[in-house]
Amino acid sequence: MTHKLLIVDDQFGIRVLLKEVFEKDGYETYEASNGKQALKLIKEKQPHLVLLDMKIPGMDGLEILREIRERNLEANVIMMTAYGELEMINEAKKLGAIAHFAKPFDIDEVRGKIRDFFDGEN
Repeated sequence: MTHKLLIVDDQFGIRVLLKEVFEKDGYETYEASNGKQALKLIKEKQPHLVLLDMKIPGMDGLEILREIRERNLEANVIMMTAYGELEMINEAKKLGAIAHFAKPFDIDEVRGKIRDFFDGEN
């Protein structure tokens, strides 16, 4: 079974980097630049894991995460944030985010977290 991963970030460069890295690692990877696209892709593609940026213009990461929960969409979420905002991270965890990491991130650390998540699923 191919693991599916959705990257949600308004920064094009971040999406491209993560998509390239995770496709090389063998994941089926999708990307969204805003909340509306993200929710549509979660419903259509049913990714196993969503990497969700906290700060996105329009609908921010917490709002997207709330929508995922309210619509009962099955998705595990790891939050990404450039801000060390403990309050937002705690709120995300209350909404079911399984982990978070700060930008700028160490790509090997992120890859390890993703690999550990999928290894734990089996």
